[in-house]
Order: sequence, then structure tokens, then C-alpha cells
Amino acid sequence: MTELFQVLYEDDELLVINKPAGLVCHPTKGDEYSSLVSRLRLYVGEGVSAHLANRLDRETSGVILAVKGDQRVGKLKQLFAEREVTKEYLAIVHGHVAAESGFCDGALGKDESSVVAVKDCVRADGSTARTDFVVTRRIEREEGKFTLLRVKPHSGRKHQIRIHLAHLGHPIVGDKIYGGDEQVYLDFVVRKMTEEQRRRLILPCHALHAELLKFNWLLREWVFRAEPEGWFTDFVEGRPCTADWAEKYL
Repeated sequence: MTELFQVLYEDDELLVINKPAGLVCHPTKGDEYSSLVSRLRLYVGEGVSAHLANRLDRETSGVILAVKGDQRVGKLKQLFAEREVTKEYLAIVHGHVAAESGFCDGALGKDESSVVAVKDCVRADGSTARTDFVVTRRIEREEGKFTLLRVKPHSGRKHQIRIHLAHLGHPIVGDKIYGGDEQVYLDFVVRKMTEEQRRRLILPCHALHAELLKFNWLLREWVFRAEPEGWFTDFVEGRPCTADWAEKYL
């Protein structure tokens, strides 16, 4: 049987999952293992309802909060909607970030100049957004210079972290949309990526990991952490990019 997901915490009401990179949250076309929601239904079994309180992009790994039953899900979703949940991410970006810490508060909206329908950008008439970052490690590898950042978004705009870091001149490694050549994304969608495109991406998925969720609920503080996947850690620690990375995700 295919492994459904890594469980970080579980009780009668909550189920906290470390979502793998490359798995969509909500069903599209595919089998019962092709989305996190469908795997969640397999896990809880027939007769039990379960809902995701938050979501992550397909290629983003990390902490997902699921709620069993229908009684509590509205309140937990409200916490996310009202920005009462602290979220922290790890991101590997191109180049050495000079400042030890910083932020980007560029407003975000649709990128009308792009042929990629889902692409947004920093634009003056967009929705307000702010992303803070702290440098965790500067990395030098055969492929170039990189920086591991700890990132804290203060709003939940689509692709916010990816857009803001690219806007600062440090796109996330492996980002097919905001990495500088959106043709890579277009070719990826139709499964026509070239070996040269794969080489330039370096990593199989964009290197963004939702490491932490923290919130107050039912008179206590809840904190959940998830470790990044092996390919992410290997890159940070200077280990070689192996062929199975690309085979799994590309």
C-alpha cells in the first residue's frame, strides 16, 4: 500500500500532517492517492468526515492541519482567515542574501504581462502583503551560491513568499514560475521539459517548506513543526543532487 502521509500529531479532533512536495491538496484527476484530501479520506475511513484547515501549493512541503468532523472546522479555518495563526517557512534561494534580516511589503496582484495564467507580481494597485525573512545559512555549492532563509508571511496572498523573494532578487531554487524563465513552467505542465531546463532548476520542486504552525485554541497554545524532506536537507548540507530527486517529481 502507498504511504498516505507522515502524521505529526493526532487526537480525536485534529490530525497534523507533513505534506510531501509534489502532492496537491485538493483532488483533480487521478487515483485515490493523487491528492492530500483523497489520502485523508482513506486514512480516516468511511463514515468519518475530515477537512483541511489550511492548504499549501503543490510543490510546497510542510505542516497541514486537518480537522475530524464538522463541529470545529469552521472555527479553525477562521483562525487562518483572520491571520491568528503564526506560520514560518524555510526557503532556499539563489545567491547570498546580504542583509541578516529584512522584509518585502510589495502589494501583490495579477501579472497581466505573463502568459502563465496563475502568475502574480508586485504591483502598486495590488493587495497589501508583507513577508519577513532572517538568514539561517549561506551556502556555496558546485551549482553556485545560495541562502537558507527562515521566512514569516504576515498575510496569505497567493504565491506571496515566492513573489516577494524573487522581487528582492533572490528567487527560490527550483521555482518554475518565478525563477526567471516561465517557459519552464509551461513546458512542465505539458510534460515537455528538457534536460537543460531540469539542470537549471537544480531541484525537483521549489525549495519552500512550511516548517511551523502556531495558534491559540481551546485555551491553550498549539505548536506543530515538520522537518523538510531529504532532498531539501541534502542540498543545505552540501550533499550531491542525485538522479532520484528529479525522477520522483519531474
